[in-house]
Amino acid sequence: MADPKGFLNHGREVARTRPVGERVKDWNEVYVPGSLLPIISKQASRCMDCGIPFCHNGCPLGNLIPEWNDYAYREDWTAASERLHATNNFPEFTGRLCPAPCESACVLGINQPPVTIKNVEVAIIDKAWDAGTVAAQAPERLSGKTVAVIGSGPAGLAAAQQLTRAGHTVAVYERADRVGGLLRYGIPEFKMEKRHINRRIEQMRAEGTRFRTGIEIGRDLKATDLKKRYDAIVIAAGATKARDLPVPGRELKGIYQAMEYLPLANKVQEGDYVTAPVSAEGKHVVVIGGGDTGADCVGTAHRQGAASVTQLEIMPRPNDERHPTSQPWPTFPILYKVTSAHEEGGERIYSASTTHFEGDEDGNVQWLHLAEVEFVEGRLTSKPGTERKIPAQLVTLAMGFTGTDRENGLVDQFGLDLDERGNIARDAEFQTNVPGVFVAGDAGRGQSLIVWAIAEGRSAARGVDRFLTGASDLPAPIRPTDRALAV
Repeated sequence: MADPKGFLNHGREVARTRPVGERVKDWNEVYVPGSLLPIISKQASRCMDCGIPFCHNGCPLGNLIPEWNDYAYREDWTAASERLHATNNFPEFTGRLCPAPCESACVLGINQPPVTIKNVEVAIIDKAWDAGTVAAQAPERLSGKTVAVIGSGPAGLAAAQQLTRAGHTVAVYERADRVGGLLRYGIPEFKMEKRHINRRIEQMRAEGTRFRTGIEIGRDLKATDLKKRYDAIVIAAGATKARDLPVPGRELKGIYQAMEYLPLANKVQEGDYVTAPVSAEGKHVVVIGGGDTGADCVGTAHRQGAASVTQLEIMPRPNDERHPTSQPWPTFPILYKVTSAHEEGGERIYSASTTHFEGDEDGNVQWLHLAEVEFVEGRLTSKPGTERKIPAQLVTLAMGFTGTDRENGLVDQFGLDLDERGNIARDAEFQTNVPGVFVAGDAGRGQSLIVWAIAEGRSAARGVDRFLTGASDLPAPIRPTDRALAV
């Protein structure tokens, strides 16, 4: 145990963010560089090394949290990094982007603020990169088997790295012009600078993984042709079909899906554009959707110089604290969150539903009409007399995703079965109805968290390895049927 009295002597302290007035003028990460190391040893000492560490149940990767907390407390960064990488291929991604269900399940969190597990994680991996101890792990011998991975998001990258290290020859196909999937173009730079992706890709290249960008399977290369080339295939194409808002005025110019808007801002940071083709500069912006993607749109609009930013959420405002009966420990609670983007300004409106959009004579959106809603007999119903309109010259739809993209032909060309939710069906080994074709991540699970995507990629890799060789020593942290620890 790190420090038997650590949780008694030290309160919870998280990474410091840069002043709002400073950070909205650039696209760098919002946290103060180097602010974690001076405090992280004390924070790690708050871990109680529980007899039954429920943080393991909260994390689908099965991260060895008490172990690397102990090493971080003792400042044995090499051992901490080894324990961290034992279960997680990309801790610098999860340490920045995961909402930390492990902290919701922390035993200390029963009656105190939980251990800052996420901050300890990112401190360990950043220290490891700075020390040069994150090295390529090329296989000792090759199996002679080939694998194609479709999609380079966290699930695809995790599967590819595991299979490469197992000795298979792996090629990752990505339809975008750069590797990373939504990590690259969906996550704003201020949440995770893309240098973190770039150095992982270089590590994977050194291990032997090959990358093929600008190739969309189903359109640029038929799925049937791909199957002929490889011994096995992993589909990690995500759940990219965005939920739309079919209300009058949806056809007006200036209304975009979040994943039409956010990538353009990221492409500016990549040097592809001087300014984003779709920008919030000087406009009244409305973001429909109260989740993390909506917050990403809010932060992006701030940095582009929006005149105002309003975020709408159809559900009621969540509670500030966990409810002991409706959201008991150790489940992952739905709580009111103030992200870094919300700290930067804007208005948040809950229990609001968009009724229609209004435009000008040129077909540009100008107003959004909304009404308050409430639950009546279990259904959301508009409240009479609450209709009003707010200015909206740029609207982004961040209402989630409904399943795998079928328009590119990938699903039909493979002849894949879908489950009742529109996801690609798979068996206990993550294999689809087509022998040798596996599925990992959101394409099979539905929209989920980055930590689940990495766990899926690692688990699917074991299924592929067994299919190719008859046995596998690769870890499989989850089953396809496993679900988050929630009410």
